[in-house]
Amino acid sequence: PGPAASAGCETDACDHAGFRARSAAERTHGARSSDADATAIKPLLLTADSIQRITVERVSSDTSGDASSDTLNRRRFLSLPLLLSPWLAMPAYAASKVSGTRVWPANEYTRVTFESPAALKYSQFFLKDPERLVIDIENVELGPALKELAEKIGKDDPFIQSVRVGVNRSNVIRVVLDLKVEVKPQVFAVPPAGEFSHRLMLDIYPAKATDPMLALLNEDVAGFGKDLGAPQQTLEPPNKAAKPPEAPSVIAGRDSKSAAEKLADKARSAAPKVRPFMVVLDPGHGGEDPGAIGRRGTREKDIVLIIARKLKARLDDDQRYRVALTRDADYFVPLHMRVQRARKLRADLFVSVHADAFSQSTAHGSSVFALSERGATSTAASWLANKENDADLIGGVNLKVRDTHLARTLLDLSQTAQINDSLKVGRMVLAEMGGVNRLHKAQVEQAGFAVLKAPDIPSILIETAFISNLEEERKLRDARYQDKLAEAIADGIRGYFKKNPALARA
Repeated sequence: PGPAASAGCETDACDHAGFRARSAAERTHGARSSDADATAIKPLLLTADSIQRITVERVSSDTSGDASSDTLNRRRFLSLPLLLSPWLAMPAYAASKVSGTRVWPANEYTRVTFESPAALKYSQFFLKDPERLVIDIENVELGPALKELAEKIGKDDPFIQSVRVGVNRSNVIRVVLDLKVEVKPQVFAVPPAGEFSHRLMLDIYPAKATDPMLALLNEDVAGFGKDLGAPQQTLEPPNKAAKPPEAPSVIAGRDSKSAAEKLADKARSAAPKVRPFMVVLDPGHGGEDPGAIGRRGTREKDIVLIIARKLKARLDDDQRYRVALTRDADYFVPLHMRVQRARKLRADLFVSVHADAFSQSTAHGSSVFALSERGATSTAASWLANKENDADLIGGVNLKVRDTHLARTLLDLSQTAQINDSLKVGRMVLAEMGGVNRLHKAQVEQAGFAVLKAPDIPSILIETAFISNLEEERKLRDARYQDKLAEAIADGIRGYFKKNPALARA
């Protein structure tokens, strides 16, 4: 920022009162400048009457001239309005409006969104002691959406203390984010997508990021130590009621335990510790991206998060499984990061949970999808994959920080083994879901879902029901239906791992 920007709101002594005082002074200065400019331009803003008067007077003054002079006057008369027409047609300057502001706080990062009918021109800089992020947005007016932004910052936001918005200088609005910690933000513009127009995104990440999923992985490493690499030995559930071995009691001179029980105890104590199966659940959409919306206003992102949490709770009850969510609150996670997180955790299974929608409200039933190498198995599957793959456009992803290696991985469709395993688990889950809801198709469908393209992880996408169907929307809102659906999916996952123990990673 130049001297004018640094002399605006933010100095080390800046406070709310000073900000308002300087903003008022800048508005007064701007108004005076505008008045002076208007005075300078005023003689050029001629009316049609004045044009006619000038041309008439000019013709009258030359009546004593000859024919050539009369011809010249006529040319001047015809050309004068053309010369003045740009001034007459020029509209008065009108600043753009910010039509909406939204805040999405989460432990991972906080997103602040500015939406406008036109693309926003902006600049940013940091101020220290205390930590502040300053955004200057040009050619916008201080409308209601900007004035209400401060009220949208909650006390529990992990990164933003408060927000101040005001006029910094002529045609420039300054947004100051008072921060709780040192941050590493990403500021980027997103073109219109879905129901949204132009958006300016502020993703406020902590300078020292903490990834809860990596913390889970570190916990596994610490808990299993050298035995983390031990092969999977058994899938029988552990005896939760088992107690540490006690000294054998003696009844009538004999041990109370039989020889078989003693052998079983010895085998259990000698068996290596077993690494649980890692299951990553992916509640679709989130944050800026609501997903499909039912006729009663039910949002897909809310329903699938509830179902994913219920599914996690059921698998957590079984010590053979460790379960992680790609998002555990209402915020947006780009598609490639969902896959990347599953790979970092060395997941044994990736399950993306969604609630389908279609242009025809009569469409109904639950579905399960796997990746396809050869195109979609149906037109509907292709349409759905394209819709789900648009989540990055709607949710707003910063394309500048994409992992190029990962991007190549996501485009690699030579994943025959992964697809075969995905189809196996998909069939088991679909069979269990058939006992809870009607099935849209009796078989697992396939299409090019970007979120299923991890080359080394069996991955399925579940469409729990059609949220665009009024009856199924009602079911999705029902807690009992959600419970039954979560239990059915859990049963399908358990059945898959029971028949495919070799897939547990070392």
